[in-house]
Amino acid sequence: MTAINRAIRDFRKHLRIFACYYRLNLASALEYRASFFMQAFGMALSNSSFIFFWWIAFGHVGGSIAGYSFEDVLFIWAVGSCGYGLFAILFANASSLTQLIITGELDTFLLQPCNVLMNLLCAKTSLQAYGDVLYGIILMTLFYAGNAAAWLWFALGSLAFMAIFAAITLTSHTLSFYWGDASAVGSLAGEFAMNFAIYPEKIYGPAVRAVMYSLIPIAAAVHVPLRMFHGFEPWTALAALGGAIAYCVAAGAFFYRGLRRYESGNAIVTKM
Repeated sequence: MTAINRAIRDFRKHLRIFACYYRLNLASALEYRASFFMQAFGMALSNSSFIFFWWIAFGHVGGSIAGYSFEDVLFIWAVGSCGYGLFAILFANASSLTQLIITGELDTFLLQPCNVLMNLLCAKTSLQAYGDVLYGIILMTLFYAGNAAAWLWFALGSLAFMAIFAAITLTSHTLSFYWGDASAVGSLAGEFAMNFAIYPEKIYGPAVRAVMYSLIPIAAAVHVPLRMFHGFEPWTALAALGGAIAYCVAAGAFFYRGLRRYESGNAIVTKM
């Protein structure tokens, strides 16, 4: 019972740290409100151009592309956009891990009296990412406004996307503990994940789809929720959930294993 109580206390502690970082990052973003709203609106407007692209494509092709209707494509775009936005709002600093390692600035996080990984992931936010979240919500409002099941799977998919994309980013940049500068690998992994998420999965060959469900399992957060929306399959949903949790846990374990190889850069950095 003591172990359970300790786990509950740790969870609450990490949740408070998480909430504190979010409040501080949001307050920092709102310090320059005009810039914040312009960047968020600009990102939503930029993403909106893809609706026109898909509208033209479906107008030429007809009813479906690789088994996906126009509404299906917009659903995966909504999940991908909102999920990525949540990642960039809450865990944007995962993309900076390589820089922190090679410059020695990771020392700052190691010296603070809280969970290293949680502290690292939450330390930075993106202003533009609010536009991504807004874009996803607008798509759902326009095309699935009265469909409760669609909104449920959209919400679950967005949260899963956030977690899996954070794990993919963390894993790829953790390679910097072993290789030196793995920023190119991190960028490439992120691009692959986004491309897998926003196009019908059947346009890819079997080998690529295998990667989408294993090495870079972003399909579990986008294409599986769409499938569940069309017809609930409990075993598929459980398999996707279990795989996503296992992948995130493995990413965290890989990070801490790599952290053992870290050599301090002796950088003196003040973090407010």
